[in-house]
Amino acid sequence: MIYQPDSSDKSSLRGKVFAAVRESILEGRYKEGDVLRETVIAKELSVSRTPVREAIRQLELEGLVHSIPNKETVVSGVTPEDVQDIFMIRNRLEGLAGKLAAERITQEELEQIEEVLALTEFYIVKNDINHINELDHRFHDIIYKATKSKILKHMLSDLHSYIQKARKESIATPGRAKRLLEEHTDIYHAIKNKEAQKVEELVNKHVRNVTTNMHL
Repeated sequence: MIYQPDSSDKSSLRGKVFAAVRESILEGRYKEGDVLRETVIAKELSVSRTPVREAIRQLELEGLVHSIPNKETVVSGVTPEDVQDIFMIRNRLEGLAGKLAAERITQEELEQIEEVLALTEFYIVKNDINHINELDHRFHDIIYKATKSKILKHMLSDLHSYIQKARKESIATPGRAKRLLEEHTDIYHAIKNKEAQKVEELVNKHVRNVTTNMHL
């Protein structure tokens, strides 16, 4: 992990340490059963042990780690059951988000989606899974923003972060990236044509297809 702390206050520093360690867990760099050692993390992030200790407490509240009394902190991670639950919840919320986006999206946001689709096609040719994964995240983030609902955007963005490893594995499945682009393109056209009900159906189908290609 590479982390450059700035001159922000203690709580902000704790937040950045928390975000860095959380991302490492969700992306699978820290795996289930790994022991988190404050001294090692503090050295990696060039910070004192205090913000690391505070970040670990927050991670425990999220259920991503658990502490063994007087011993150590162990990574719990996101279980296959967690991922299935998240996709079930996400399926309901994503459909609503797509429907709202079709009603509220701006021309600028439509152009942003067009750019994402073009870049996705470019990186599919190069078989660059990392960039395709980033663009997949960007595609959905634009739709969340287009809902003009801060609450819905926050909920879906958080759910997305919890399943980023599973999503990347799904995209890496042979042929999946090309089908993902086709699904994204269909969703885009339905949003552009303001076919709210069709968007909801396409988004729900898209989420189900992602789930089918996951390795749980």
